[in-house]
Amino acid sequence: MKKIEVESDFLNKVGHISIGIIECQIQNSASSAELWERIDKEIGTFTQKYEMADLAKRPTVAATRTAYKLCGKDPSRYRPSSEALCRRILKGMDLYRINTVVDLINLVSITSGYSIGGFDADKIEGDTLTLGIGKADEPFEGIGRGTLNIEGLPVYRDQIGGVGTPTSDNERTKLAEESTHLLMITNAYSGPEGLDQFLNESTALLQQFSAAENIEKKILNF
Repeated sequence: MKKIEVESDFLNKVGHISIGIIECQIQNSASSAELWERIDKEIGTFTQKYEMADLAKRPTVAATRTAYKLCGKDPSRYRPSSEALCRRILKGMDLYRINTVVDLINLVSITSGYSIGGFDADKIEGDTLTLGIGKADEPFEGIGRGTLNIEGLPVYRDQIGGVGTPTSDNERTKLAEESTHLLMITNAYSGPEGLDQFLNESTALLQQFSAAENIEKKILNF
């Protein structure tokens, strides 16, 4: 399993963080009709339960937004991905269909409010990812977004540079249809409560829809 470290400057600003990790072998695919039936059902439930003003108040989203502010980023300009997904749903817009594992990660992000990093572990350089704060002019190509200003954003870096933020992951380490090695990282700024259940539910979905095996799970508290 990849090692996770957290820079002291990050902890000095944010205070504490719990990190949930799943690493496993997967069989990805272009799409899953069964998964999308589940996603569409969840979207229907979500639109009945939430209004736009409720999104930033969800505990997991609110805690991520607070972390942004503490690190120096405006969460209303650079929204956490979970909040952005949910806003898209409430606007009546369709979710992007990427591939089965990415679609699955989007599903659990919507239901939990966590902004989740999903990486092709074989594209990560080195055995360690370090969580820190983005710097001015630090190069980062967001997936489908081009160059992203990550100054003040929480960012995971490998030996080469940034691979993921709660706003967007990097093109370099993204999950593709041919990916077979998943690293899924969940930053729980709201604390460890419910994180173990979330990891168990996510693992069950990965087993159901991507034949996940050799599964390793871990929760780190800093």
